[in-house]
Amino acid sequence: MTRIIADISVSVDGLVTGPDPDPDNGLGTGGEALHTWAFSDDPDDRRILREATAGSGAVVLGRRLFDVVDGPKGWNDDSGYGAREVGKPAFVVVTSSPPKSLRLTGLDWTFVTTGLADAVTAARERAEAASAGSGKDLDVVLMGGGLTIGSALNAGLIDVLSLHIAPVVLGTGTPLFTGEAPHTLVQRSVTSTSTATHLIYDVVT
Repeated sequence: MTRIIADISVSVDGLVTGPDPDPDNGLGTGGEALHTWAFSDDPDDRRILREATAGSGAVVLGRRLFDVVDGPKGWNDDSGYGAREVGKPAFVVVTSSPPKSLRLTGLDWTFVTTGLADAVTAARERAEAASAGSGKDLDVVLMGGGLTIGSALNAGLIDVLSLHIAPVVLGTGTPLFTGEAPHTLVQRSVTSTSTATHLIYDVVT
């Protein structure tokens, strides 16, 4: 069964970027500390990253995050979704208009202009097709940014919330939760390393 999983790194004070994020500095000032765990040699950090990316049949991201990862200082062979870990899933971008050009032409991009729910539906179809081809259940992963994940949570589109809480307080930046609606979660696992506390919740309401 294909699940919709929101997976994102966050500070102790609930921020997914530092202040002043832009396409050349997508995580904002100090925001790199949120993703230290993804480059860690800790076996639990490596396992969590490997399992998450290996289970991804399709990935959803917002246009602002796309502009960062496709920008000149964005993803490369050593830094990107599943880099050094797995093959590359399909990517679905929520946007008002597709970009005029792509730097990362080697990835499978779909641009959806009719809203987040339609983007999740398109990603589910891609993940289900990938599941059929691989013989195992693969999921849709919402990797961000924060506004995309927050909107999906408020719209009831998410089955699982996977948070990687970095031991840093950023003070200001982009919040993950905006307080628009309450949600009930069921905690499924907690894994602590020196670089993050990895939490997985089922989203009930």
